[in-house]
Amino acid sequence: MVKKKEDLWKWIILGVVFVDTLILDQLTKWAIHSRFKVGESVDLIQSFLAFTDVRNRGAAFGILQTADPRFREPFFLIIPVLAIGIIGYLYYRLEPEKKVSAVALSLILSGAVGNLVDRVRFGYVIDFVDAHWNDVYHWPAFNVADSCIVIGVGILLVLSYFEPKPAPLLRR
Repeated sequence: MVKKKEDLWKWIILGVVFVDTLILDQLTKWAIHSRFKVGESVDLIQSFLAFTDVRNRGAAFGILQTADPRFREPFFLIIPVLAIGIIGYLYYRLEPEKKVSAVALSLILSGAVGNLVDRVRFGYVIDFVDAHWNDVYHWPAFNVADSCIVIGVGILLVLSYFEPKPAPLLRR
């Protein structure tokens, strides 16, 4: 229930950012998944950036990828659902004038949902952006959803730095 015109903007931001980034995430994953074999790679910038089909059964950076599937699979279905609920609650409670925070939370939410969709559909997340230096140093593969989460969290961190600090409870 939207009370004021300002409240409406918060929900418009959610709709536009969430839907657009979720569609972009799913389209890019579909393009890789339908055209590449697992491990297949195409250089975009030689010795620096490639698209590589990676199936990530773990978390960020492949953490817990080798964990027992009886633990890993329920864990990676339950935790994202809890995170989505928390993000949704924070968004609901967000003050309408905090439009940049609304964008950040919308990005995080779309990233969490995008990766959850993969886990439900395939049992793994499709990662494909492969940043590396001469095949010596590799950043773990990632996708649009991961980028949305990182950008959203980064925005919130920057905003928290500039937000006024509350006065201390006890003064000397």
